[in-house]
Amino acid sequence: MTYVITAACVDVKDKACIEECPVDCIYEGDRMLYIHADECVDCGACEPVCPVEAIFYEDDVPGDQADFKQANVDFFADLGSPGGAAKMGKQGFDAPLVAALPPKSH
Repeated sequence: MTYVITAACVDVKDKACIEECPVDCIYEGDRMLYIHADECVDCGACEPVCPVEAIFYEDDVPGDQADFKQANVDFFADLGSPGGAAKMGKQGFDAPLVAALPPKSH
């Protein structure tokens, strides 16, 4: 099990979760952040600091956001398990689900 970042993060990317993550498993895509399931230690530090409530424990992801479980997996399909987001920096792509979403107006 792991934590999952959902739709509320798209085009927001506050990054408070990145600062709280003790294992550096939250990666930055072009339009949202993603948690690497194999690197996450399920500590939950990221969830309460998210200002838009985009982070859920995998079993608690709302039904209308269930596709984001797979989107978090898909983001790492080509990236693999680099072992730390900080050394990777921002990636210039997103999971297909996220890339296909219309831009949010702020």
